[in-house]
Amino acid sequence: MEDTIDSLTKKEFTSVWIRDPQLHKEDFWHTYIDYEVFLHTNSMCFRKKTSCVRRRYSEFVWLRQRLQDNALLIQLPKLPPANPFFSLNNTDQVTQRMQGLQKFLDGVLQTPLLLSDSRLHLFLQSQLNIAKMEACVQGQTRYTVAQAIQRCVYEMREDSKSYCDSDGESTSSSGLGSSVGPATPIEMSSHSSSPSQHFLATPTPHELLGCLSSSPSSPQDSQQDS
Repeated sequence: MEDTIDSLTKKEFTSVWIRDPQLHKEDFWHTYIDYEVFLHTNSMCFRKKTSCVRRRYSEFVWLRQRLQDNALLIQLPKLPPANPFFSLNNTDQVTQRMQGLQKFLDGVLQTPLLLSDSRLHLFLQSQLNIAKMEACVQGQTRYTVAQAIQRCVYEMREDSKSYCDSDGESTSSSGLGSSVGPATPIEMSSHSSSPSQHFLATPTPHELLGCLSSSPSSPQDSQQDS
């Protein structure tokens, strides 16, 4: 009986949540949404057991393409399609996209072969942008993948969220440069289905403490694919 309890207690798990969509305005014409990617795990595959980063849709597209390039024989889960009529102000569309991103990451994390890809770890546990992730994986930076993950610090501020990447440079929460004005949280409609409420859960103080204690660009896409 005790052996069974110990076995269940030590069973590996990896949970990921997509939540907290925020609207960023780069300039008068360009606006995009990014999402919080919250990871909690006890798996030996991950250097940090709890992490919080922010990613936008185009970064998910990049990740899937790189994973597919390195694992040609694996059928990767699909991303929610790029919708030419996607509206940043349509909460139902935003919720559906979040659910699609959640399903994509769930599928990736359930594929053991993909867990060895350094790009996946940088995507989930560092705030490096696409160009820096590519450079880091190719050994073209002064820091290693492990150092990039270890030195990614998640900071909570009163009016906005900002991060410090592995170069020690202050960046916007999207990791793609400063946005015009503070990020705007998106208020989701009250009639959203129950699954979406799971994705949009507000981080608890315990989760945020975990992020802090464990802490040790792609071309700009159009509004419809933000």
